This record gives sequence, structure tokens and C-alpha cells, in this order.
Amino acid sequence: MKITTPISQWIVAGLFLVSGAIFAQVPDQNTPPDVLIKMVVSDVMSSVKSDPDIQKGNIPKVMDLVEKKIVPFTDMRRTTEMAMGPNWKKATPEQQAILTAEFKNLLMRTYSGALSQLRDQTVQFKALRSAPDDKEVIVKTVVIGRGDPVPLDYRLEKGANGWKVYDMNIMGAWLVEAYRNQFSNQISQNGIEGLVKFLQDRNKQLAAGK
Repeated sequence: MKITTPISQWIVAGLFLVSGAIFAQVPDQNTPPDVLIKMVVSDVMSSVKSDPDIQKGNIPKVMDLVEKKIVPFTDMRRTTEMAMGPNWKKATPEQQAILTAEFKNLLMRTYSGALSQLRDQTVQFKALRSAPDDKEVIVKTVVIGRGDPVPLDYRLEKGANGWKVYDMNIMGAWLVEAYRNQFSNQISQNGIEGLVKFLQDRNKQLAAGK
């Protein structure tokens, strides 16, 4: 079984796009969700534009950039839990930790090349509609580049450490949904350990350039 989700490639690549404004501040636990998205993507694009190696597709450098500037503002455990659905509770705490780490690595390795391909894209941010006590929000944006504008939305949850992204939507398709059926099929065929092994093997293949 091979995971092939072109639509989710756009979703993850969306983390790498920028609105055009550069923010000097560093997001913290009090940063509003819409401002957080603007700050993170702006910081990432600024780093891409200033690093010729990343623009040439240096994967180790891209991976390091994603790990330092994007991962801290995501909740990969929540993303993995949602992608697994009811099967999440069937996994042991140890399996849950491994699955979260391997899924994060899969997303990073599969889509890291998107950074080096970005040049002139910008993002328009829609006004955030939320109440002061909301714990979950969706930040809506539109990616502007070559071709038709592409809607790209971010789903965030507020926890003890501030707002974190745990799902993204591109033209009606959520990242979590793109993987849920594939994870479920893998588990039904080979169990939780089968999914763990599949993700580990896939990451090894990607690390070897396959």
C-alpha cells in the first residue's frame, strides 16, 4: 500500500506561503491564531529567500527549517489522533508516540521539496470570525500565484501553550481526511504494528531518496 495524496501536498505546502509582510516578533502563547499564521509563514518565507541552498532544494536544510520554524506551532499528536480515528485508542501509549513521530517525519520528508519551488506566491488573509472564548478556530486564506486563486484554511486549537495548527484544508479537502482511510486500511490488514512498520519503511525510503 502506498500513500499518495496530491491534494495534501498543497495543504502542507500552504504552511510555506507568505502574505508579504515580515514580522520581527516571535509568536508566544498569547498570540492570536490569525496573527500566528501570518508570523510563521512570513518567517519561513523570509528564511527561504535568504538561503540559496534551500532554493536549490537542499532537503536537509529544508527539513531543519521546518523542524525549527513550523513544527513548534503544530500539534502533530492531535493530527495523528484524528487521522487514525477510532484506531487511536487501540494503540498503546508507546505506539501512539511512535506513530506521531513517524507521521510527522512522513509529512516533512514528503513535502519538504515544496519550499524550494516557491517564488512569487502570496496569501490573502480573511477576517477571523471567532468569539473571545473559542478554543478552536479556522483561519481562512487564499493563495495567489500562477493560475486561479486557491482557498487554503488552517484549523487551530488553543491549549496551555497557545494556538497550534492541527489540520489544513485545500479546496474542500482536509489533510486528516486525506490519510484517515489509508491508515484505517493499513491497520485492518496488518494491525497497529503494521501501520508503524509501514510509516517507518516509507520514511527510510524517502530518506534514501526513493
